[in-house]
Amino acid sequence: MNELQSAIEAIIYAAEEPPTAAQLAAALAVERTHVDAAIEALTARYASDDYGVELRAVAGGFRMATKPQHHESVRQFLKHLKPPVRLSLAALETLAVIAYRQPITLPEIREIRGVDAAGVINTLLDKKLVTTAGRKEVIGKPILYRTTREFLLQFGLSGIKDLPTLKEFEEMAQAGLEGMEAAPAELAAVAAEAPAAGRADKEEQAAAAGEATGVPAPPPAPPEPDPA
Repeated sequence: MNELQSAIEAIIYAAEEPPTAAQLAAALAVERTHVDAAIEALTARYASDDYGVELRAVAGGFRMATKPQHHESVRQFLKHLKPPVRLSLAALETLAVIAYRQPITLPEIREIRGVDAAGVINTLLDKKLVTTAGRKEVIGKPILYRTTREFLLQFGLSGIKDLPTLKEFEEMAQAGLEGMEAAPAELAAVAAEAPAAGRADKEEQAAAAGEATGVPAPPPAPPEPDPA
């Protein structure tokens, strides 16, 4: 496989929408005829029984797709996958605090977020994103919390060291959050500063129930004391 074919294969694999031959030619700064020839060669290559995927023409463009003879195997595999974890904004904020400052206690989380996170902690425990990590040797011996292997799987991390630094997030925020593609960046966003305190009880109850509220915005100002 030559370099042009490799580049086209990579683009088609990564593209969300099927790229057209014209788009590929423009992106790679080559003649359309060269792209057509490369696509024809790739199509013939993947037609071999040695591959479980094929290059298919879709809606004027091209996409990698599984071959029909393997559809049942793919369906059986997908049936056993876990559904994606959906988190409320409050849960994501709490998870971010734990991820960046673990091991950490509930009182410490409350101090950072400015609100009671007990209900949210239970949600995160149920989803196996956090677990207990012993008790802190202080008065009252509060429980310590840390993230789990499931957390790494859900956010596509090989380890906690892969979390973006707060400085990296700030740079992304200054660039308009463009290019942020992974959930770890969301964690950095909400961990950079604790959200404003004094959220309504109704929101906290929704968070405890695990209701999804979408992707968090860039970190707001540090929390103020709860209103009387």
